[in-house]
Amino acid sequence: MPVTLDSRLDGVVGGKTASALQRAFGMRTVGDLVGHYPRRYAKRGELTPIDSLVVGEQVTIVAQIKSATDRKMQSRRGSLLEVVITDGQGDLKLTFFNQAWRLKDLQPGRRGIFSGKVGEYRGGKQFAHPDYELFNDADDALMTAQAYATQPIPIYPATSTLSSWQIASIIRHVLDMLAPLDDPLPDDLRARQGLLPFGEAIDRMHRPDFEDRIPDAVRTLRWHEALVLQTALLQQRQFVRALAATPRPAGALLDRFDAALPFERTPDQIAVGDAIAADLVGEWPMNRLVQGEVGSGKTLVALRAMLQVAQSGGQAALIAPTEVLAGQHLRSITRMLGPVLAPELMPTLLTGQMGAADRRRAALRVASGQALIVVGTHALLSDKTTFVDLALVVVDEQHRFGVEQRESLRAKGTSPHALVLTATPIPRTVAMTVFGDLDVSTIRTMPAGRAGIESFVAPLAERPAWFTRVWERAAEEVAKGHQVFVVCPAIDVDATVGAAASDDESPEGADEAGGGEAEGSRTRWGVVQVARLLAEHPLFADLRVAVLHGRLPADEKDAIMRAFAAGDTDVLVATTVIEVGVDVPNASTMVILDADRFGVSQLHQLRGRVGRGDVPGLCLLVTEAPTRTPARARVEAVAATLDGFQLAEIDLELRGEGNVLGDAQSGVRSSLRLLRVVTDADLIALAREEGERILADDPALLRHPGLAGAIERRLDTVERAALAKN
Repeated sequence: MPVTLDSRLDGVVGGKTASALQRAFGMRTVGDLVGHYPRRYAKRGELTPIDSLVVGEQVTIVAQIKSATDRKMQSRRGSLLEVVITDGQGDLKLTFFNQAWRLKDLQPGRRGIFSGKVGEYRGGKQFAHPDYELFNDADDALMTAQAYATQPIPIYPATSTLSSWQIASIIRHVLDMLAPLDDPLPDDLRARQGLLPFGEAIDRMHRPDFEDRIPDAVRTLRWHEALVLQTALLQQRQFVRALAATPRPAGALLDRFDAALPFERTPDQIAVGDAIAADLVGEWPMNRLVQGEVGSGKTLVALRAMLQVAQSGGQAALIAPTEVLAGQHLRSITRMLGPVLAPELMPTLLTGQMGAADRRRAALRVASGQALIVVGTHALLSDKTTFVDLALVVVDEQHRFGVEQRESLRAKGTSPHALVLTATPIPRTVAMTVFGDLDVSTIRTMPAGRAGIESFVAPLAERPAWFTRVWERAAEEVAKGHQVFVVCPAIDVDATVGAAASDDESPEGADEAGGGEAEGSRTRWGVVQVARLLAEHPLFADLRVAVLHGRLPADEKDAIMRAFAAGDTDVLVATTVIEVGVDVPNASTMVILDADRFGVSQLHQLRGRVGRGDVPGLCLLVTEAPTRTPARARVEAVAATLDGFQLAEIDLELRGEGNVLGDAQSGVRSSLRLLRVVTDADLIALAREEGERILADDPALLRHPGLAGAIERRLDTVERAALAKN
């Protein structure tokens, strides 16, 4: 039976090897294995005489084994295999730790090629764990060695149980048995772009003869990945548009709301609102992402959509990531509706930490259809929460929810419309790669009357005295009648050094490439430590200081936030639980401690909590990160601009798309193999155009079996379900 990309690994490489590959990398098929591309290529070096070896160089030699012995080590557990090889002019020692099994091959008299980095031990030169290949035919040894020396060594992502060398050997074995491959790329596209046939690209990727044969293979396989992902996203859009939606025309409710608005909507709010209004009367369910800065009016746009579906008795559900934000949304929506419309629509809060009686009453209002607007957290996903006619699902801060959670809510209605809101501006290439099946709208213009925000870095590594000035400045703002946020990356650093505040409050910076712990810094300030500091600070002796974090009971969190919003608290010391949605117009100052522990977008979100009214905003970014480190670069980037879209691009460049896409977006989107959304933006755009052209002519891909098969292989059952649920 021919070996194809769909063949199971256990039938090709054996059960033991297949099990090891599945445990290490989740591989099940031959396609999974050959899609495990090298992360780089090493140079073997020229064939070098042993007596001219230079320590530190990567070299390849052809030699004969003189001796091989295995002995127990004296100073540590385990054994040491020592092999001496010679090329007739000099000797070299090879060492292998705990690998006595190699003795059966490394027999005196056998010849082979040995490749590695020259080391030195006790005055002699040696190879530690070198790559090698032994020959059966001594006459061919030198000729083979010379050819071998020019071949790049593929270095694979490996584990402690599966070395790069073993993976390379397994892949070479499988490639020798592989049947001709169906090409995912149409012939005309491959010709126009000057790309290789699929089989040749795979072969060059895993066993290139020369270094200059690799780039064409990489370019071809990047095209494969881009076209497969973009076509899959476009297919999902086709699927959504094949569903029938109930038209939800606007009416008197929306007219009354608009007439009562005390301000004019911005041009962007109007444009995005018109696009949503048109979606809601369309033939298929709306699937739209609205991105805009903090305070740009996304909630207003969403509320107008809720009123449009409520006109025909449809219910709208808004799901928020935290209890604090859900409560804030409910109060904001109720206030915007006013005393006349609010009783008609009965906005209802439903969260997991509500009392049993309150929760039952709220669930009953939802199940009976009395509540036409429902705001909540994960409690909305409960099997006990039912709707009469769920017409619109609004997801706030999309990146905080997994696809399973979002789909659980959508499944409670019949093809409900979906509106996704995010205050984290998304670079175009990320939007195209992650949200390519959604229509994307952007609100760029901000409402008039905002006083603006000034941002400054307090670099304690160079200027430790500025820490004192930070607290003086905060006290000065309170003296002017304003309020202050102090944000920490942890609740109590003494309890857990460097620990994140809670599951839904973790700072991003610590996990970013080059950030946090990797640069020698640690989280120094938690809410507990700052509260203790301010309690003993003479300037804060008469100030009203409160603390807020994710481990407090929901009713206590809500009461603390209400008191701060009402002006009954001067200084709120909090974790990132206040990151999104909290609206306190009198708050003028945001102090962010250990700012390098957060990501660019998170710092921008936090900063957006101040400067929301007519009070000028001040953001002080306190950091001990040294200059010219990635962590410091993040902080300085935020201080340099208020443009969230510009920061999103900077964030993408600093962090790479792995973190930007995030695991919550499902494996298919976060596990880009060769594509890089920063450097491959043009390629992604071209691939999308090609995907649209292909699907327009062949919606079911009946005439493109190679592409259809690649999509099936690339998206396993879980990933395909995730894609469908977005």
